[in-house]
Amino acid sequence: MSPFPREDFGRLTLYAPDRRPVAVDLSDNTNQWGTHPAALERIRAATADDLARYPELYADVLRDQVAATFGVPRACVATGCGSDDVLDSTFRAVWGPGAFVSYAAPTFSLIEPFAHVNGMEAHAVSWRDALDDPGRLLQGRPALVYVCRPNNPTGEMAPRTWVERLLELVGEGGPLVLLDEAYADFSGETILREATGHRRLLVARTLSKAYGLAGLRIGFAVGAPETVLEVEKSRGPYKITRLGSEAGAAALADLGGWMATAVSECVENRTRLVEALTERGLPPCDSRANFLLIRSLSGSAKDDALALRAEGVAVRPFSDIPGFGDALRVTVGPWPLMQTFLDALDRVRSR
Repeated sequence: MSPFPREDFGRLTLYAPDRRPVAVDLSDNTNQWGTHPAALERIRAATADDLARYPELYADVLRDQVAATFGVPRACVATGCGSDDVLDSTFRAVWGPGAFVSYAAPTFSLIEPFAHVNGMEAHAVSWRDALDDPGRLLQGRPALVYVCRPNNPTGEMAPRTWVERLLELVGEGGPLVLLDEAYADFSGETILREATGHRRLLVARTLSKAYGLAGLRIGFAVGAPETVLEVEKSRGPYKITRLGSEAGAAALADLGGWMATAVSECVENRTRLVEALTERGLPPCDSRANFLLIRSLSGSAKDDALALRAEGVAVRPFSDIPGFGDALRVTVGPWPLMQTFLDALDRVRSR
């Protein structure tokens, strides 16, 4: 007899993208400009107590800075070990007999695993169908509706009016809408503040992307106080280290404008890369994130990714995206890295 009796775990696999070292890694949408200097300064000032003692129960230093940065009450802020932790805790908090998660697909690849691990089913609605009618995400009375905005892996962004319509349809008795804004810093738009006054909306964010802190695993969410309380109870205490909380708070303050400058340059290079790819007959999806998605060169994204890796550049392959087919996702970074990618792409295409 197995000590793990859940049969539904058989459908799960480890999240294991190809992370072998490579000269230029553009596969994971992290900040190619590095990490926020204010966070580095805090870590370099670490003392023995930072490691020997438990951190704050609920990362209050980070919560206070989120509240200050975005102009929301502290009671409206939840935190987690990366936004993944916030998402997972939210799934767990809404669970009930027969509960399922509805989401617009394609999207973040961990949504189905999070649902299954927490004892729920995941019901996919095509991204195009969902954009045509947000009510399709509410069919069957889901416990949770997940929307990534801007979306991963396409970079597309559902209009604000679309989100407002979805919330109208949800009303006071519908499911919780979990809006993942991991890439919102690159879009110039957020719905974060609106979440404080809507019990059925929770907006999740991360410091892994624009702030360059993926290695520290720092995430947070903003919602109505009663919604945040349930997520915090689900997540439990001590999920963010003392150094993570304080370094994250220092980065969020962005006193020297490092993050804002990096984001501005990323957006400029995104436009420039779109033009370069379009000139090569590879127009990408319309992206508001820090990455672009292009069609496969050969019809096999995995083969393309291996060919580019042989040229010293890593990108993320995606197989059979609905309405798009096999595709490659490339992170936008400083232009010398983009030129290295384009040169590698040209060599692979020439073969």
